[in-house]
Amino acid sequence: MATRTLERIGKRPENEVHEEELPKVTREGQAGKEVILSVLARAADDSAFLARLAEDPSEALSEYYTLTKEELAALASGDIRKIESWCGKLDKRHATWLWCRLSQEKW
Repeated sequence: MATRTLERIGKRPENEVHEEELPKVTREGQAGKEVILSVLARAADDSAFLARLAEDPSEALSEYYTLTKEELAALASGDIRKIESWCGKLDKRHATWLWCRLSQEKW
Protein backbone atom coordinates (compact mmCIF):
# COMPACT_ATOMS: atom_id res chain seq x y z
CA MET A 1 0.00 0.00 0.00
CA ALA A 2 2.79 2.44 0.92
CA THR A 3 4.63 1.60 -2.30
CA ARG A 4 1.55 2.40 -4.39
CA THR A 5 1.14 5.74 -2.66
CA LEU A 6 4.81 6.56 -3.23
CA GLU A 7 4.59 5.50 -6.88
CA ARG A 8 1.60 7.78 -7.38
CA ILE A 9 3.63 10.76 -6.24
CA GLY A 10 6.70 9.67 -8.19
CA LYS A 11 8.79 8.27 -5.34
CA ARG A 12 9.62 4.79 -4.18
CA PRO A 13 11.25 3.30 -1.07
CA GLU A 14 15.08 3.44 -1.14
CA ASN A 15 15.46 -0.35 -0.77
CA GLU A 16 13.17 -1.12 -3.71
CA VAL A 17 15.08 -2.19 -6.82
CA HIS A 18 13.52 -2.40 -10.25
CA GLU A 19 14.63 -4.99 -12.79
CA GLU A 20 15.84 -2.36 -15.28
CA GLU A 21 18.35 -1.12 -12.69
CA LEU A 22 20.05 -4.51 -12.25
CA PRO A 23 23.24 -5.22 -14.24
CA LYS A 24 22.65 -7.47 -17.22
CA VAL A 25 24.70 -10.67 -17.50
CA THR A 26 24.63 -12.17 -20.94
CA ARG A 27 24.38 -15.90 -21.42
CA GLU A 28 27.71 -15.80 -23.25
CA GLY A 29 29.38 -13.88 -20.40
CA GLN A 30 28.10 -16.33 -17.81
CA ALA A 31 29.21 -19.28 -19.91
CA GLY A 32 32.65 -17.73 -20.38
CA LYS A 33 33.00 -17.21 -16.64
CA GLU A 34 32.11 -20.84 -15.95
CA VAL A 35 34.59 -22.11 -18.54
CA ILE A 36 37.36 -19.84 -17.23
CA LEU A 37 36.76 -21.11 -13.69
CA SER A 38 36.80 -24.71 -14.93
CA VAL A 39 40.15 -24.13 -16.69
CA LEU A 40 41.60 -22.61 -13.52
CA ALA A 41 40.24 -25.46 -11.37
CA ARG A 42 41.67 -28.05 -13.77
CA ALA A 43 45.07 -26.33 -13.69
CA ALA A 44 45.01 -26.46 -9.89
CA ASP A 45 44.01 -30.13 -9.75
CA ASP A 46 45.77 -31.65 -12.78
CA SER A 47 49.55 -31.24 -12.76
CA ALA A 48 49.88 -32.56 -16.33
CA PHE A 49 47.45 -29.91 -17.56
CA LEU A 50 49.29 -27.25 -15.55
CA ALA A 51 52.57 -28.31 -17.20
CA ARG A 52 50.94 -28.13 -20.65
CA LEU A 53 49.65 -24.65 -19.87
CA ALA A 54 53.12 -23.55 -18.83
CA GLU A 55 54.77 -25.03 -21.93
CA ASP A 56 52.22 -24.10 -24.61
CA PRO A 57 49.09 -22.28 -23.42
CA SER A 58 47.58 -22.10 -26.91
CA GLU A 59 47.74 -25.87 -27.32
CA ALA A 60 46.53 -26.59 -23.79
CA LEU A 61 43.56 -24.25 -24.20
CA SER A 62 42.65 -25.38 -27.73
CA GLU A 63 39.95 -27.75 -26.45
CA TYR A 64 38.13 -24.81 -24.83
CA TYR A 65 36.64 -23.64 -28.12
CA THR A 66 33.86 -21.57 -26.50
CA LEU A 67 36.31 -19.07 -24.98
CA THR A 68 36.73 -15.77 -26.79
CA LYS A 69 40.11 -14.61 -28.07
CA GLU A 70 40.22 -12.11 -25.21
CA GLU A 71 39.51 -14.81 -22.61
CA LEU A 72 42.12 -17.13 -24.14
CA ALA A 73 44.72 -14.33 -24.16
CA ALA A 74 44.01 -13.49 -20.51
CA LEU A 75 44.36 -17.13 -19.47
CA ALA A 76 47.50 -17.64 -21.55
CA SER A 77 49.20 -14.56 -20.15
CA GLY A 78 48.00 -14.97 -16.56
CA ASP A 79 46.16 -11.64 -16.54
CA ILE A 80 44.68 -11.81 -13.04
CA ARG A 81 43.10 -8.36 -13.19
CA LYS A 82 41.23 -9.10 -16.39
CA ILE A 83 40.07 -12.53 -15.22
CA GLU A 84 38.95 -11.22 -11.84
CA SER A 85 37.03 -8.44 -13.59
CA TRP A 86 35.01 -11.17 -15.33
CA CYS A 87 34.84 -13.80 -12.58
CA GLY A 88 35.21 -11.88 -9.34
CA LYS A 89 37.91 -12.36 -6.73
CA LEU A 90 39.58 -15.74 -7.18
CA ASP A 91 40.30 -18.05 -4.29
CA LYS A 92 43.76 -19.53 -3.81
CA ARG A 93 42.91 -22.72 -5.72
CA HIS A 94 41.61 -20.91 -8.80
CA ALA A 95 44.56 -18.50 -8.80
CA THR A 96 47.17 -21.32 -8.90
CA TRP A 97 47.77 -21.18 -12.67
CA LEU A 98 47.83 -17.40 -12.76
CA TRP A 99 50.49 -17.16 -10.07
CA CYS A 100 52.53 -19.88 -11.80
CA ARG A 101 52.30 -17.97 -15.09
CA LEU A 102 53.32 -14.69 -13.51
CA SER A 103 56.31 -16.33 -11.87
CA GLN A 104 57.51 -17.54 -15.30
CA GLU A 105 57.75 -13.96 -16.55
CA LYS A 106 56.77 -14.99 -20.07
CA TRP A 107 55.25 -11.96 -21.70
